[in-house]
Amino acid sequence: MLTLPSRLLVGIVMLTASSLVSATSPSTWPVSPSRLHLPTPYGTLDIATSEYVYESRLRIDSIDVNPVIQGMLNITYAFSTPKAQVALVSINSGNNICPVTYRWIVLEKSGYTVSSEFGSCSEHIKVSANGRLFTMQTPSPQAPDQIDVYTYDGKSIKHRTTSPP
Repeated sequence: MLTLPSRLLVGIVMLTASSLVSATSPSTWPVSPSRLHLPTPYGTLDIATSEYVYESRLRIDSIDVNPVIQGMLNITYAFSTPKAQVALVSINSGNNICPVTYRWIVLEKSGYTVSSEFGSCSEHIKVSANGRLFTMQTPSPQAPDQIDVYTYDGKSIKHRTTSPP
């Protein structure tokens, strides 16, 4: 049985922990859009579904992208620029340690580009675009009171960690 000082200490610890979690709790993150089909002037980006959950594939004009992107996929965000269409794809490969990763796909008249995989293993994201700079924020798994910020300029992804606004 806990004494009064012990109960008080447990209460303070729980209150402190809950205030840290609230900075990145799911209720503060918007629900990401989800689509399987995205027509663009540069081709149609779509997801070829499979009867096996983690075997859907990302395609452009019915041809698998290279490198192959496979898993439980969603086209979560799409942006138009003057010379390209840019989409963010979420990838769930069934890995329990890191259930969700992301890739940017840039479709242009000359073809397409696929970014390397990135993310902090969370489905909770906020995405924005400023010109040709695309930003994804997500809770940091290493620091519960921090936000991981990934920026993509069409060529490379940069990562930094910051405090929530």
